[in-house]
Amino acid sequence: MKGQEADLTWTPQGVPISRRFEDPYFSMADGLSETRHVFLRGNGLPKRFANAAPHHVAELGFGTGLTLAVMRAAHRDAGLTPRFRFTSFEAFPMPVPAMREALAHFSEIAAEIDDVLDVLASGGTRWSAPDLDFELIRGDARKTLPDWPGTAQSWCLDGFSPAKNPELWDPALLQAVADHTAPGGRFATYTAAGHVRRALAAAGFEVSRVPGFGRKRHMSVGRLR
Repeated sequence: MKGQEADLTWTPQGVPISRRFEDPYFSMADGLSETRHVFLRGNGLPKRFANAAPHHVAELGFGTGLTLAVMRAAHRDAGLTPRFRFTSFEAFPMPVPAMREALAHFSEIAAEIDDVLDVLASGGTRWSAPDLDFELIRGDARKTLPDWPGTAQSWCLDGFSPAKNPELWDPALLQAVADHTAPGGRFATYTAAGHVRRALAAAGFEVSRVPGFGRKRHMSVGRLR
């Protein structure tokens, strides 16, 4: 994959840590359960997959690909035949071998996106399969998202901590998220930071603070007004 790549270190338990942002890519307690709780249930999925054909999920921060893997497994397990779309915006892509190493710790979903990772390893950014249309948009989302022609029914806001990666929680970027959300569309994010919730509300979302995962007391979800 061309362009700037993620600079990584690893915990003894195999959790990748961003050196640039000094933050883990997923919960050191249970990244799989965290992703299901925050991004799947937080967006009312898989039930809402059937509400639009194809349902379009968009994400800020592709990271290890864990969110896509969880979404794809849930879509399949729900027995849904229409494919879904998944678009992710990523400024610092993780090397594909590192993605595979990170996902290998979650045996239930480790192979879910092997085909996508093969495409990324070859330098591609798009992939279509019977169940999935995927696109990775590389670069600073503050520049790439405003010009994106798409809209999503569900957003996964998965940047690093707002205190360590404030660029991905900039009010102008969150306004661009709202501008590229279908009517009645939703977002979910692990953070309940007040300034993030206020920016999302100002952008046009009805924002709620709900129970978070594990030791995180709260997270945020919302619906476009």
